[in-house]
Parts: sequence; structure tokens; C-alpha cells
Amino acid sequence: MRSSTTPRFISLLTKNTVALILAGGRGSRLKDLTDWRAKPAVPFGGKFRIIDFPLSNCVNSGIRRIGVVTQYKAHSLLQHLHRGWSFLRGEFNEFVELLPAQQRVQESWYKGTADAVFQNLDILRGYKSEYVLILGGDHIYKQDYGEMLAFHSAHAADLTVACMEVSAEEASAFGVMTIDEHQRVVKFTEKPDVPDEIPGKPGRVMVSMGIYVFNSAFLYEQLIRDSDDSHSSHDFGKDIIPYLVERYRVFAHPFEASCVGGREGVEPYWRDVGTIDAYWEANMEMTKITPYLNLYDEEWPIWTYQEQLPPAKFVFDDESRRGMAVDSLVSGGCIISGAAVRRSLLFSNVHVHSYADIEDSVILPNVEIGRYVTLKKVVLDKGCIIPEGMAIGVDPVEDAKRFCVTEKGITLVTPEMLGQRIHQVR
Repeated sequence: MRSSTTPRFISLLTKNTVALILAGGRGSRLKDLTDWRAKPAVPFGGKFRIIDFPLSNCVNSGIRRIGVVTQYKAHSLLQHLHRGWSFLRGEFNEFVELLPAQQRVQESWYKGTADAVFQNLDILRGYKSEYVLILGGDHIYKQDYGEMLAFHSAHAADLTVACMEVSAEEASAFGVMTIDEHQRVVKFTEKPDVPDEIPGKPGRVMVSMGIYVFNSAFLYEQLIRDSDDSHSSHDFGKDIIPYLVERYRVFAHPFEASCVGGREGVEPYWRDVGTIDAYWEANMEMTKITPYLNLYDEEWPIWTYQEQLPPAKFVFDDESRRGMAVDSLVSGGCIISGAAVRRSLLFSNVHVHSYADIEDSVILPNVEIGRYVTLKKVVLDKGCIIPEGMAIGVDPVEDAKRFCVTEKGITLVTPEMLGQRIHQVR
């Protein structure tokens, strides 16, 4: 998937780049799962947080100056970054810096993605970088940003936008691009009702992934211009990029040229886990024999904060009371005590008691599942205590009275839905 661009050329580019990860969004389509955490802090894949993927991409690409822009309910995100991402060495000008909304420029919170960068402009200038890489903090993928920087430099671009193909049905959720034979963007429309299809590929549309490379001085100039525009919503997709396409050198970098770990004949792996259904499906993919996303890749590891936990434990081997997990991921600190777990993903410190039956479920950390519990197609939030004998995911009509049931039949359960008010203020 990646090209053979000279490694030294890429290393010089990455050394002169600062990455900004926009991690301030709530992710309201994840419903109660983001009531108390920002979307980038949502656990994923058994031991990670969503933000670990762009952060790991940066470090693995050789970009070790990273700012994380936060706003909405950022406590658990900040805690995770402090615990898991403080290993970079300031002596070598490496860092992950936290940039919370703090009204540095004006008395308002971040109004849009461009405004979030603009309000940290003085900090950005202090980094003295040649390039700024702007990323979302809420997608699951593996990408070598060095290859994208090389593309940007080779095309003498002012702005480069990472792009990929999606179906016309999906395209209305993205910024849609039209590009010419030289990969130059000639049209950009944010979330159109009727997207322009790729010539010669009916039903396929080229969309922005929300990953941008800017020449630093050019970015600062455009952010100031946009800030002075009272008619702007101060968003990259809605305002900045459409303005630039008509006036400057804007190029589209195809994701397949820099994605990592892709398989021949399979579309490059990129997931927006912005809904409960998409979140459940992406986690369930991890339980397959050969998942599309390879978490066992030693060349491109996903870094995260890891608690010091004992190994997972499976106890009892009686015919009717056997601790077992099949086609599942089970993390450290878990105890499967005489229960059956199938096609499921258990995060750390999950205790499943005897005679429980769990299928096709995502269980977040620190969950207690009582005896004789049945769970099918369930997402259990962190800290849930499921009482003995409860069945969830069996009767959607009953589930809907207490829990959140999606169109595809996935049931989301949080402690508050169970009457366990772990976030109670008074």
C-alpha cells in the first residue's frame, strides 16, 4: 500500500511537522456512551481508546510533536493521555501537549474545527514547524503520514486532503471532492444531499477523511482571514477548504497510497465508529479469525496506557459450568467463572459469574456480570453491574423500556440505565 519514497526524505518532512488532533467533540450519535466522555476517549478494541489510533499513527510515522485540542467533557481523555502518552522526551523536542479550550484569543469556546486551531495560533507559531498535520481524534485506521507529507511536498501543494472512495449512499456524511487527472481538487462540497460521483465509477464518490496537511505559514494566514469573516462558521470542511480550492493549490492524497497493513483486494481499513451500530460492528470485526485491522502488527503497533493487571482467568470445567471464551478477545484482569463467552470482546477487569451466557457483545472495563445472566448483541458501558438472572438483548420491546436499542437491534446499557448513578453529582 505504501510507496518506496526515500526514508530520509520522509524523516526530514516528519521532523519539520507538528500534528494537531482535534479531540473536542462529543460524538452525540454514540448517545449515552458519550454522556460523560468525549468521543476520542471511548474505549475500543479491548484495551485501547479511539484517540490511540491517530496518536500511534503519528509516533509510528516519525511525528513526535503533537497537540491534542480538547473541549467537551475531557477529564477521562486527559487522564488517559497523561497516563499513557507521557513517554515522549521533551529534551529531544518530543511531546504530546494538551490544548484545552481556554479562551486564549476571544471570550468564547471553540466555534468550529478551524476556530479550534485559530484559538491556539500563538502556541502553534511557537512550534516553528514547516508543516501542520490536522487530524480528527475519532476514527479507527492505520496510516503512514510520512507518505502523505511526501505527496504534499512533491506536488508543491498549499493544502493536501486525504481522501478515499465510498458509496454514494454514505457520501452525504462527508466532504465530497472532485479531482482532476493530476490529483488536484477542483470542487469541494461539505455533506451534499446529492454528491458528485467519480467519472467512470457510477455509485462511487471521493470524500475527505478530515486529514489535512498545510504549509504552516499558509495555514496561519488562512485562519486569520477566516476569523475575520463574520459570515463564516469557522469550519475546515464548510468554509476553509471550499474557499481555498478556487484560489490555491489543493491536492487529494489517496488513502490507499499510505494506509498501513492493508490486504490485497480489500479496501483500506478506515472506520467511523460514530454510531452505536458502527461501534459494535467495528469491535465485532476484531473477533474474526483474520480481522481487517491487524492489532498484532509489530511493525505498526497501537500504543496505549496499560494498567498492571493479572492475566485473564478461566475457571471451572464441569459439563454445565465451564469457564470458556470462543472467537473472543479477553483482556487482562478478566475472570470467566463457569460462564460461556462467544464472539465477544471483553475489556479489562470484567468478571463473568457462573452460568452466564454472553454472545456478540462488547463489554467495557470494570463490569460485573451476575449468575445466569444472558447478553446478546449488547454494549455494556464501563462500571455496569448486571444483577443475577437478567436477560438483555433477548426481548427488544422490553429492552427499549430501560435501555437504548438501535435500529439494528444493538442494546446499549449504561450504569445510569441500571439505576447505578456512578456519575451522580448530588
